[in-house]
Amino acid sequence: MPDIQSVLRLLNEQSTLSLATSSADGTSRVAPVYYLADERLRLYWFSSGSSEHSRNLERDARAAVTVFASTDRWREIRGVQMRGKAAPVTDAEVRATIEATYGERFALDDNFKPIIARTTLWVFDPDWVRYIDNSKYFGYQDEFEFIAPGR
Repeated sequence: MPDIQSVLRLLNEQSTLSLATSSADGTSRVAPVYYLADERLRLYWFSSGSSEHSRNLERDARAAVTVFASTDRWREIRGVQMRGKAAPVTDAEVRATIEATYGERFALDDNFKPIIARTTLWVFDPDWVRYIDNSKYFGYQDEFEFIAPGR
């Protein structure tokens, strides 16, 4: 049985993911972004439509992300790697909910509202997950295909 609760706990403890996309020439690109996670392991972030990763995702929705707890002790290394697809969120109600939670989580004041209003809200929906936790033992991995309930 996959350890989804450990993945969720890690995702909710951290704030920044590394987003990997492919450029038009096929080379890899990685960008750090603030995110929110939901109980179905979906990750949400706001990005400018002109950012390279947004342009890449418009062309090719496939992406990979990694989130990890920063440490300088190998026994404390914990992280998650995921592959899946990203898409713009078009539902206004979902956007409003995520925007409010995002603003609260990252302590964004009212000056940020016009900036967020000009961005795209993205959702990453994973289909493969690898959880790493060296506190269990060196090299511990729990890897699984993932289909969220209700998908």
